[in-house]
Amino acid sequence: MFSYIRKAQYHETDQMGIIHHSNYVKWMEESRIEFLKSNGIDYKAIEKEGIASPVVEINIKYVRPVEFDDAVEIRVDIFKYSGAVIEFEYEFYNRMKDEICAKATSKHCFIQNGRPTSLKKFLPESDIAMRKLIENKG
Repeated sequence: MFSYIRKAQYHETDQMGIIHHSNYVKWMEESRIEFLKSNGIDYKAIEKEGIASPVVEINIKYVRPVEFDDAVEIRVDIFKYSGAVIEFEYEFYNRMKDEICAKATSKHCFIQNGRPTSLKKFLPESDIAMRKLIENKG
């Protein structure tokens, strides 16, 4: 599982002084892109091939609040990959308070010109890298 650490910013808080729930989705994207990059998968290169990876499903379970200036470790991993669909899991860990603050999943498909596609066909090196990530989990 890959770890991405960030500080909760003041502008991300709501009127109650905690991080607004919508920011978790942004943090998921930040950590997902860094996770892929750390494993040799360049999301920008995927997009240059005309392939997009829209979110088709997202689930977040909020457990504890995060406050301004807390250090949050976002642990991310792939838990399913078919070539055309990829699913990630996330765990948000508040390092300042030593507690899990949220758990989440996201599901994405790959499309090119508005149609479903497989990475194996257009970016076989990225497909191989993602399959290795799944294999290494077992």
